[in-house]
Amino acid sequence: MSEFIKVTEQASIYRHLENMPILDLLKNINKEDKTVPEAVERAIPQIEKLVSAISDKMLAGGRLFYIGAGTSGRLGIVDASECPPTFGVPYGLVIGLIAGGEKAITQAVEFAEDSAEDGWTDLQKHFISDKDVVVGLAASGTTPYVIGALKQCRKRGIITGSISCNPSSPVSAEADYPVEVVVGPEFVTGSTRMKSGTAQKLVLNMISTSIMIQLGRVEDNKMVNMQLSNVKLVDRGVKMVMDGLSLTDYEKAKDLLLKHGSVKKAVEAATAS
Repeated sequence: MSEFIKVTEQASIYRHLENMPILDLLKNINKEDKTVPEAVERAIPQIEKLVSAISDKMLAGGRLFYIGAGTSGRLGIVDASECPPTFGVPYGLVIGLIAGGEKAITQAVEFAEDSAEDGWTDLQKHFISDKDVVVGLAASGTTPYVIGALKQCRKRGIITGSISCNPSSPVSAEADYPVEVVVGPEFVTGSTRMKSGTAQKLVLNMISTSIMIQLGRVEDNKMVNMQLSNVKLVDRGVKMVMDGLSLTDYEKAKDLLLKHGSVKKAVEAATAS
């Protein structure tokens, strides 16, 4: 194993930010952000392996867990919470856990990430089994809450993945499918909510979207199973039904959509009749 280098804690290449004009602050932050997609691109072979492993488990009836602390944990919760409305899957199929519990979603919980036991305890509350996959999220790659959880998972034959922003990190060592997106030092030294957080968000988007497509929750390029939870989504769904059935009558398409509850079901029912 190569020597672990904590790139995320290295000093920013920018100095005296307090003296920098606002325009320069914005341009330099943007300049750094532009490097993130390239770092994600370099990690695509690792992401592919992780997505393939998760897809296999979920196609067989398993669940996906994200587990993290701080910004990483919050990003996992966001991604998990968006799967049901976007793809129409049940709540509980993709689950996000954060060190410190629900309070930590909006407030920092002191020392919550430092327990190597709490992560596994939190997973046990959901009756985790070897049918499931657990992905540890830790920008630094050193979070005890995450590492401890992955260790316990591996002891029990539960497939593990990780997303970190340092090469050869401790969390990668505990993951069957590690993903390392090395974005370099942050604009504000050590502030991993910036480039590292952006990188993790991009990877999470890739993971959940690719998996949901594999699970058949997308047809063509459309969210045909989305929840009809607001006026905008109902309107979008109506237009999908009109397109799918070559209808010109908006109200008829809307009636079909609301009767059957999803674009997919509405189109299938109308086609079968």
